[in-house]
Amino acid sequence: MITFNHLCGVILLYKARGITRGKASGPLLNSPAPISFLSGVNPDTGVIVEKGHPLQGTCIAGTVLAFPYGKGSTVGSYILYALSRNGHAPAAIINTEAEPIIATGAIIGNIPMVDRPGIPLDGLKNGVMVTVDGDRGEIEIGAA
Repeated sequence: MITFNHLCGVILLYKARGITRGKASGPLLNSPAPISFLSGVNPDTGVIVEKGHPLQGTCIAGTVLAFPYGKGSTVGSYILYALSRNGHAPAAIINTEAEPIIATGAIIGNIPMVDRPGIPLDGLKNGVMVTVDGDRGEIEIGAA
């Protein structure tokens, strides 16, 4: 971790493994549970619809979506692509450990993605501004 002051604020910079190229920022939306995009997220609205999921009813559009890993069918990759095409995708994704379904969806949906963050995801607060840089494999917390 690297800490530095930026415009009278503190930015925390963590190394991660870059999965999908690109850089994007947004408010953090942190899920303690895995996410299934097939039938778990509405591709037309970006709302998590999976019954009993901790984020049920929450819109993921424009967020930096952090969750442990994906689950479910390989069609979930296409749902991530559809979310991107419909303008309801997360701005970026952080996983504890990437797996092929989410990585493929992020690639075809052009969503910056990293995994193996240098900080436990459960320590991150929802709403804080985060920037994910998939090219450099970095996560900036407190970045605008």
